[in-house]
Amino acid sequence: MSKLLSDTISGDSVAGHVSLQPDRKHDPHETRFGKFCQACITFKGSDLIVKSDTVPKIRLKGSLKALDTEIVSAEEFVQIAKHILDEEQFADLHKFGSVDFAYDYDAKNRFRINLFQSRGKLSIAARLITANIRRFEDLFLPPVMAEISMQPQGIVLLAGVTGSGKSTTIASMLNYVNERKPVHIVTIEDPIEFIFEDRKATIHQREVGIDVLDFKTGLRALVRENPDIVLIGEMRDAETFEAALHAAETGHLVFGTIHASSASQTFQRIYDLFAPDERDQVRKIMAYQMRAIVYQKLLPTLHPDIHRMPALEILINNPVVRKYILEQRESELLDVMKSQEGMGIGMIDFNGSLVQLVEKEHIHTRVALEATPNPDELQMRLKKLV
Repeated sequence: MSKLLSDTISGDSVAGHVSLQPDRKHDPHETRFGKFCQACITFKGSDLIVKSDTVPKIRLKGSLKALDTEIVSAEEFVQIAKHILDEEQFADLHKFGSVDFAYDYDAKNRFRINLFQSRGKLSIAARLITANIRRFEDLFLPPVMAEISMQPQGIVLLAGVTGSGKSTTIASMLNYVNERKPVHIVTIEDPIEFIFEDRKATIHQREVGIDVLDFKTGLRALVRENPDIVLIGEMRDAETFEAALHAAETGHLVFGTIHASSASQTFQRIYDLFAPDERDQVRKIMAYQMRAIVYQKLLPTLHPDIHRMPALEILINNPVVRKYILEQRESELLDVMKSQEGMGIGMIDFNGSLVQLVEKEHIHTRVALEATPNPDELQMRLKKLV
């Protein structure tokens, strides 16, 4: 596999080429697609995009770069599909116009693939799933993440929008436990984002649609699988969150993700999943079982070799936080985080994190002001640095 060739910039788009020559010794439909996958792995791309009658592309640091190879014709694409799909999957492709499946490249790399029709021709969008799980320091996460990861039981939530790095952070947390505790970890994911290798822990990963029919089925089976630690992917509905709370109450440590724009807003997102007459009970369980809520957002950095870095908001449960939750004062938890910031507990509010990133010259002030929900307060805190 040759090195990256030239990058050319045109407007706001970035185009590039990766040298890729097919191996003609074997079946070309197998080896060409295999080499596309190999290129994505070799150059640490996040995704592989293959479209009929075009040159395949890989996504590097957010930008698509074309592979230096011939186009994949519509006829060749059909042969590739026949090779990588079984009969049932090929039938689903004809019936529904798309099919989801996992493609194992080797023991440490697999691709989550959606093969779909577009204007009557086939295309592939493949996400690379690797065993390369980065450590906290590599992700610029604070030391308190280790303490949160090693809780004996309870619920830990990662909040943020799509693409904010929640799955990457949870993978780092689970792997931290994996390297230190002889426990049984069971995950229910849609989809699997990282491949774990057993270290001290024993890990079972179940992917919705591949290893288990749906979240509901996977959640019902959890109690019979004897886990110590559970990852329940994204908290999308009341049933999923109710199962997570029940697992936390019965002595398990539960990790999950939720779409929310702050640690304190996470509570309202949770309560909104339930009927009004159920919310008080959910609030009480959260007050006693929640261990931490970590909200994060990835921001562009000033470092040429570091693409993005997380700004964090970390809420850690303690008697003060529990009191505010039970008194229905979740909207005031921001003040609690500010008051306890710097006390060695590990709590920090989002603006506090932005101030630290600016102070350490990791991000530009402009980036911080664009990211904050309260620019006036942030400007006041930044002025104190001058």
